[in-house]
Amino acid sequence: MADDSGLSRTVRIVGTVVAPTTLVTALLFYFGWSHAYWFFEYFGVDSSLLGLTTRDYLMRSLDGLFVPMVVVACAGLVAVWTHTLLHPGTRTRLLPILVPVVGGVGGFLALIGLARVFGVRTPLDTFVSAVPLCLAVGVLLIAYAFYLWRLFRPAPRTQWRTMGEWLGVFILVGLSLFWAASDYSAAVGRSRAVEFVARLPAYPTVIVYSAKSLSLDVPGVVETRCSDPDAAYRYRYSGLKLLLQSGNQYVMVPEAWTPSRGVAVLLPRNDSLRLELRPPSPDRAAIPATC
Repeated sequence: MADDSGLSRTVRIVGTVVAPTTLVTALLFYFGWSHAYWFFEYFGVDSSLLGLTTRDYLMRSLDGLFVPMVVVACAGLVAVWTHTLLHPGTRTRLLPILVPVVGGVGGFLALIGLARVFGVRTPLDTFVSAVPLCLAVGVLLIAYAFYLWRLFRPAPRTQWRTMGEWLGVFILVGLSLFWAASDYSAAVGRSRAVEFVARLPAYPTVIVYSAKSLSLDVPGVVETRCSDPDAAYRYRYSGLKLLLQSGNQYVMVPEAWTPSRGVAVLLPRNDSLRLELRPPSPDRAAIPATC
């Protein structure tokens, strides 16, 4: 089949131009960046200040890509199995119905996606990744409708024309899936931030000891000055929870953090600070009032 040979040649060319390992790594890095950006944005922190490493981004990308990859894999298997189980004779009899139905549905879905590309709002905008998935599925259905039509109504076509059509399909579907995964990764990052805040009371309490006063004006954080003049750390701060330790700094939030009056604290990781992590306790009196 000309379509099959054109598809195979297109796959080889794309694989030659873009190294699969490099492409996958770049995509994972981007999705991890999106996840981290929206997670820390919820706390009012610019993720670029945290010095996150490539490993940090790759680990976070798994959280944002697991569900999309499972959905795409399952949908692909269902599509392949459905096409395989549909007997050629049955496809021939159903051709007058299959082609317009599949093509019409695909065209409708593709128009929804293209409308959003050009700035037109749709009711599906409120659903995460719905619009880009409409574009991807729509293009695939249109391509499949043309494939069925050519399968039983063959016409002379050059290999380069076939390759051009498959390349267009690859680009549109690839960008749509990239768009969908990016939206989902951002939504997961923000939802993980909401979950973190909901579970703040269950996380260990952090006691920060400092050689000098940090002048923290944060609601719920108590500064205590040590009475021992020979103490290496003269100031103690209670009422904090550790959000992240990355590079050479700590990111902390107060125990009573809320989106309306939330404050995040970035502290340098050096010898002038010492941290104690204690089991969470609703009883603030359980924490000694002196150093």
